[in-house]
Amino acid sequence: MINTGGWQPEELILTLLYHNPLIVKGKTYLGADLGGTKLLIGEVNEEGSVVRQKTYPTGFLNQLQARELLINSIDDYLANVSDPSERPVSLGVGLLGRVDVDRGVWEQIDPSRTYPIALAQELRERYGMPCGIDNDVKSATQAEMLWGAGRKSKDFVYINVGTGLAACAVVDGRILRGGHYNAGEVGHTTVGLDVGTQCVCGRRNCVETLAAGIGFDMCARLLQSRYPTRLAIPEDGSRVSVKEVFRLAREEGDALCEQLVANASEALSQLVMNLVRMSDPDTVVMGGSIMMDGYMLERMQAHLQAETMRFVTNGVQLTTLNPHYIGLLGAAVVGINQIQ
Repeated sequence: MINTGGWQPEELILTLLYHNPLIVKGKTYLGADLGGTKLLIGEVNEEGSVVRQKTYPTGFLNQLQARELLINSIDDYLANVSDPSERPVSLGVGLLGRVDVDRGVWEQIDPSRTYPIALAQELRERYGMPCGIDNDVKSATQAEMLWGAGRKSKDFVYINVGTGLAACAVVDGRILRGGHYNAGEVGHTTVGLDVGTQCVCGRRNCVETLAAGIGFDMCARLLQSRYPTRLAIPEDGSRVSVKEVFRLAREEGDALCEQLVANASEALSQLVMNLVRMSDPDTVVMGGSIMMDGYMLERMQAHLQAETMRFVTNGVQLTTLNPHYIGLLGAAVVGINQIQ
């Protein structure tokens, strides 16, 4: 049931590129992926390759600060990075939080940072090109639809496990958005593990507090007195290194790190099975920094039950797209979809 997602040549169908009249061969499409620690701006070609890009640091921002950073950074990119002789065809932006894609309004980052901004129209007028905005995970899912899992599936789930955790379900070729554009916030669901974590949403033991980057940090601090460990627990406000957790678990059998990995892998497996029961996909795609090297996917295998997973005929797989750039690719597709 589980594989790493590598397509076999004989299984590939013609890429959507050649059937999508919105994409112009030889042109580039500008994308901006706004995350919690960085803003990545770059241009993507018709094959889904990043032609050029630049990273801008972010940090904790409210929406007004984020808008200012976004505009200043796009200005800088167009002036100093982009090829002035070949202007991008469109602009797409992937954003944290809720986005009303129909009106082009960035509704909020989270309940404590809510300041609706008609961002798509503002960017459209400023840069004189078609512009769209969307949630970051839903943007990445659109990259999957065009260049990844969507080439062989109309019913799949994309799960992004990074600093936080969210998902997007594609049903019959359409993204499930919900009545308030809040569908997919599955990090704030529980999966049967009682570790004692307290989530910012008000619930306890949410899967994000067990399996995302913030969860590894939270659980490490909560459990460090119960297990011997060589893991460094920062005291300067920074988070534990998940990469180091994986290394200590794999190479040294560190008791705390092994327990953190065990909790996270079981939590993710339970989440996958819950989502499978909800939307009946034939494919589950895992992305995000936590999943990048395949270790967590390998550890999840033992928890995935055959009965629940029997219709997931393409398996649970790592994204075939570059995990470092999938958000940027998705943002570019959001812009492509605005071309009339």
